[in-house]
Amino acid sequence: MISLEEKKLLKDIEIAILSIHDHLNHIFDFNLYQQNKTIRRAVERELEIIGEAINNLLKIQTQVKISYARQIVDLRNKVIHAYDNVNNIIIWKIITKDLPVLLSEVSTYLNSDHD
Repeated sequence: MISLEEKKLLKDIEIAILSIHDHLNHIFDFNLYQQNKTIRRAVERELEIIGEAINNLLKIQTQVKISYARQIVDLRNKVIHAYDNVNNIIIWKIITKDLPVLLSEVSTYLNSDHD
């Protein structure tokens, strides 16, 4: 059974992913994303939140099964500390390929808890 703190962190990840969809207006068009700095910055902020939540989750529960957890935390650090080196193509790949997997994994954890 997951703890309340783990559940909160998982919920934060879920909300951040769904917020990315909202920032994109549920339109997954790379050209629109690349042309709109406000959307890019909003998405990057949500990725920071996801990375921080996963980092905190790994501190509490080292056995958590989240694909690419370490890379997500590393991305968070890059977005924050090397903001001028963020590659929009890599971020877009994360949005379209990796976040659906992460959302599924997080949902599985949240739905497996029956407290």
